[in-house]
Amino acid sequence: MKILQGIAPQRVLHYFEQICAIPHGSGDCDLISEYCVKVAQDLGLDVSRDGLNNVIIKKPASAGYEDHPAVLLQGHLDMVCEKDPDCDLDFSVDGLRLAVDGDWIYAKGTTLGGDDGIAIAMALAVLEDDTLPHPPIEAVFTTDEETGMYGAEGLDASQLKGKILLNIDSECEGVLTVSCAGGARAQIDLPLSQERNDLPCQRVVFRGLQGGHSGVEIDKGRINADILMGHFLKALPDSCRVVSIFGGTKDNAIPNRGECVLATKTDLTDLAQAFAAQNRPDTDSGLIVEVSDTTAQTRYDKESTRRIADFLTTVPNGIQAMSPHIDGLVQTSLNLGQLNCDEQRLSATFSVRSSLGAEKRELLQALSKIATALGGVFDSHGDYPAWEYREQSRLRDTMIRIYQEQYGVLPVVEAIHAGLECGFFCQKIPDLDAVSFGPDMRDIHTPRERLSISSVARTYEYLCRILKEL
Repeated sequence: MKILQGIAPQRVLHYFEQICAIPHGSGDCDLISEYCVKVAQDLGLDVSRDGLNNVIIKKPASAGYEDHPAVLLQGHLDMVCEKDPDCDLDFSVDGLRLAVDGDWIYAKGTTLGGDDGIAIAMALAVLEDDTLPHPPIEAVFTTDEETGMYGAEGLDASQLKGKILLNIDSECEGVLTVSCAGGARAQIDLPLSQERNDLPCQRVVFRGLQGGHSGVEIDKGRINADILMGHFLKALPDSCRVVSIFGGTKDNAIPNRGECVLATKTDLTDLAQAFAAQNRPDTDSGLIVEVSDTTAQTRYDKESTRRIADFLTTVPNGIQAMSPHIDGLVQTSLNLGQLNCDEQRLSATFSVRSSLGAEKRELLQALSKIATALGGVFDSHGDYPAWEYREQSRLRDTMIRIYQEQYGVLPVVEAIHAGLECGFFCQKIPDLDAVSFGPDMRDIHTPRERLSISSVARTYEYLCRILKEL
């Protein structure tokens, strides 16, 4: 059953629904990459695919635009795969279960992947439309953006001629993004020791938190479930021992759920309820802490339990510095997004972001020192560059003018704290003129993610007008 059939813009939403039917989580882009290649071949267009599953599709200029400079249309193929605890969808096999509620498209129980499936859908609709006036187009679909921009990092840009980049990876209509932070992934592994357990056990689940994107929504003051569990551990009796602890599945998503199993003779029910009441701000008024009985044969020893609690209550998290030049812009932050443990170690993964390379390096060094002080191991990877503001931009000026003509108001032009692939493209293509934009989306990277149909229609019209005038 086609949920989006007959809804305008029809060809954009046709491609979006087909994309949603194909598994395309980060690290699993084979099928979606094959699909884009097949579409290009069916349209008779020049297409290439590299070993990272990046796809480049080239379409010649329409009549009268042959001497216009080539334009890059860019988005990423992968999506963040998050789901509600009771959802049985298997992201590696199943398509998303689309639904429509008024103006909003969403996926039942899971993320929608509007970030960034709608960019691919818009680009494919442009490539298909032979009535649209446009310059030469180079559509570039990258992979694994959500886990480190590895597709953009490894892309061979030598085959690209375009010096103008339209990145369709923003989530707020009416906002033109012209600069972004750089970042890196960091991981800390702390040694743990287990011992035989002879105490009753209780599972404590922290749920109902907002979560969200660790860049765009890091300034919202939302609770990080991993950090919250650390403070809960600190409030426990000294005789309590950790059996297991887990929170978050993506380093670039603020964890909205966590759970730990604790070995203790103390009934934790009242303590948990009091803790929830004391740690339920307006940003996360839905916080629930649930306690249930369970069993375990082993537990972490006293020193390991202390190490876990000390780590989670001392490690920096959230905003570290605000921009002194742009009001309200986060300059440097980090997010503890994944927390796991096994028999021998606790593993914590962070997303580190900054518009200043020096502050990013300082924050990574601070994490390294914490790991060393607690007897652990530090590693960083997935470093990506910041996208610096371009003072003179014909593309930006053109997009501002067209937006004002279409909407009757000026767009917002801003820098963001989240990372965008534009940084890698600007690094690879000298003198690249780039702007990022997109339709309205809400609660990306969470199962509450939704995409505005009317905004998609307006944004696609805007894209077509931009191409006509470049």
